Amino acid sequence: MVPDDREKIEEKVCLAVPYRIISKHGIKAVADVFGIRKEIDIRILDDVNVNDYVLVHAGFAIQKLDQEAAKTTLDLLREISEEQI
Repeated sequence: MVPDDREKIEEKVCLAVPYRIISKHGIKAVADVFGIRKEIDIRILDDVNVNDYVLVHAGFAIQKLDQEAAKTTLDLLREISEEQI
């Protein structure tokens, strides 16, 4: 991939990242990915519980994931991150 192609892709890609729910309070939850915790909005999803994995985009949980799917995605993100270093 040449740099010009990467710039074009980066402008068009939206990325949702798997987070594990740490705590839940109403329509908000604290979620963790790679040790980074953030408050997210879970109002779109039904039945989100502590230790569930959810895809987070723009601060909103948009889909539940099983643990295996979350691990696969996180392993790929970790691999991409290590290639960038």
